[in-house]
Amino acid sequence: MKNLCFAILFALNISLGQEKTDIQENAYSFIFEPDSLSLNVGETGTVKIKFVDLKGNVVQNPFFIFGRPTRALESQPRLSDSTGVANVTITAFKPGKLSLSVRSISEKREDRVSATMPVEVPFPEIDRIVFNDPFQSVYTDTYVNFSTQVFDQANLKREDANVTLSSSNTDVAEVDMLGNLYAKKTGTITLTATVDNVKETVKVKVVKNPVRKINLSASEDQIRTGDVLRFDAKAVNRSGRWVKDAPITFSFTGRAEYGIGLPASAVINTEGKFVAETPGVFTVIAESGGFSARKTVKVVARNVRKKAVKVGHGTVSDVRTSDLWVWPGIGKHKGKDFAVTGTWSANGEAYFWDVTEPEKMHIIDTVTVDARTVNDVKVSENGEVAVITREGASNRKNGFVILDVRDPFNVKITAEYNDDMTGGVHNVFIYDNHVYAVNNGRKYDVINIEDPANPFRVSRYELDTPGHGVHDVWVIDGLAYSSNWADGVHIVDVGAVTIDEKDRSKSRYNPFLAMAGQGSPGNPVKLGEMKDPNGHNHAAFPFISQSSDKFYIITGDEYGNEFGMAGGFHFLDFTNPSSPKETAVYQVPEAGSHNHWVHGDTLLASYYQGGLRVVDISGELMGDIYAQGREIAYFNSRDPEGFAPTTNVWGTMPYKGLIYFSDMNNGLWAIKLEDETMGTN
Repeated sequence: MKNLCFAILFALNISLGQEKTDIQENAYSFIFEPDSLSLNVGETGTVKIKFVDLKGNVVQNPFFIFGRPTRALESQPRLSDSTGVANVTITAFKPGKLSLSVRSISEKREDRVSATMPVEVPFPEIDRIVFNDPFQSVYTDTYVNFSTQVFDQANLKREDANVTLSSSNTDVAEVDMLGNLYAKKTGTITLTATVDNVKETVKVKVVKNPVRKINLSASEDQIRTGDVLRFDAKAVNRSGRWVKDAPITFSFTGRAEYGIGLPASAVINTEGKFVAETPGVFTVIAESGGFSARKTVKVVARNVRKKAVKVGHGTVSDVRTSDLWVWPGIGKHKGKDFAVTGTWSANGEAYFWDVTEPEKMHIIDTVTVDARTVNDVKVSENGEVAVITREGASNRKNGFVILDVRDPFNVKITAEYNDDMTGGVHNVFIYDNHVYAVNNGRKYDVINIEDPANPFRVSRYELDTPGHGVHDVWVIDGLAYSSNWADGVHIVDVGAVTIDEKDRSKSRYNPFLAMAGQGSPGNPVKLGEMKDPNGHNHAAFPFISQSSDKFYIITGDEYGNEFGMAGGFHFLDFTNPSSPKETAVYQVPEAGSHNHWVHGDTLLASYYQGGLRVVDISGELMGDIYAQGREIAYFNSRDPEGFAPTTNVWGTMPYKGLIYFSDMNNGLWAIKLEDETMGTN
């Protein structure tokens, strides 16, 4: 009977607890008037949105308004005022089943209220098909690829369109479903592309193939995994002259040096650039017009592994940790070293650490501001000023706070800046007496802090694309690299240092410095960009390769899926800034990327649940870096005494031969790399 009573009381407590939770969760809601819309591409509509309590009374609280998916639906305004009512104009830019979403602003993330309204936008009819630089003539016994783009009546490129290609004479040439045309014999065909009832044609002439031999060479006979080796293939005619327009197809076979009969893994592109993921023996084949040549190379292990060893750790157990910064002391603290870390969804605190002896790192001061999250922390190059960001302020006056950190044991608040920053500042950067502050996830403002007590705005940088946003901005040598989700990375001159012709250092390999001199903090000028088709561009870091003539911008994803955080780091080759291209990716399959740093030819990658990763990025980069044996070290920062017992690495920074990083679940770490020693049984 006693057990039965306990069970009844336990069930009653659960029921009451659930009822209370349901009431709390449903205490507020949004009303859309109308509750759905149907628009054509390019059309606008209006919606009245009210934030109400259980009795239908309007709650005077601001809320965010945004369209989904990104860049498909634009809303104006994107942030309501504090009346709890917003009259919103929405414009459809893409077809599909879209939604207008809202989310209330609150001190605590768990108190947020969200809702969505469906917006139906029908697909416009197909208007035209365009061949991309089609071949006018091809040689017999060769393969070439024909690609197309499809546009609808709204002039939108339709990735969903299924194009069918057909040849008017398959005895002369035939084409497969992927656009690969095989030329069989001389003659002329009409190649037809069809989508629905729309067609486009191109005439293709097949001519006799003059190729009689393929010459194939490479500069090396042995390389490491991850090294890019260029194979030079030339098709020549009967007299030995180069046939420049002969298409050459590259392929390879390989035998791995591991396992029993396992295949070797590698990649070769259309330019003949080859990179192997596994050690072994590979034979590269170049073919054209029925003629071929082969060259065999040996690939050995990269052997860059080191051991990541803990030097020091400062546990933060009562709140989640956000970003970090490490810097040398000045004045009476010269010779000492300090760090600052932020806090996430907590009490608006920033912790200041003495890391002079990293194995004994400890908190020496705490600054508390009106915020729930201090997401980002930065310190000026001269070590005098720090800036911490604010989100979730009780009075909704977010923005950032300027600190005097000349004495890190006694940090003082110098000023607050919150003008037009109600939605909060997520990330900042300090460069040349200016703060670059990501404002409400929509733009970044440039604030002059020459006099830290009297900051003022001098400019802002904002895109004009539908549903645009920005997550992060990083400034080096007067170039601002902003990460703009689907709009990708933007490179902006904010007072860049121009290259001296006498400068023979590696900095000259940044092509944007050669273009500098147009902008200033008060007049940001865009120099380049590259969009992110996946819409996940979260962070960017410029990388002047120390071992090649390449200039990359490494961009990081941030997104989640049903398994948790996901994503990786993309290597965008900007050596030719007018024609950037992604050449490589580093992605840990079971984890999600966050912030990163480049030191020399080494990538320091914060990988949330995947720990801290240290990666060799020397030489030219191509393909899947994770699979190429380029990972130098991995550190799992679990701490059972932390806020949570699992790893969740947020940000990282090299400093005085050590690698510092913050773990969202447990605080600040310092590690070093040591040569690995193999044990014996």
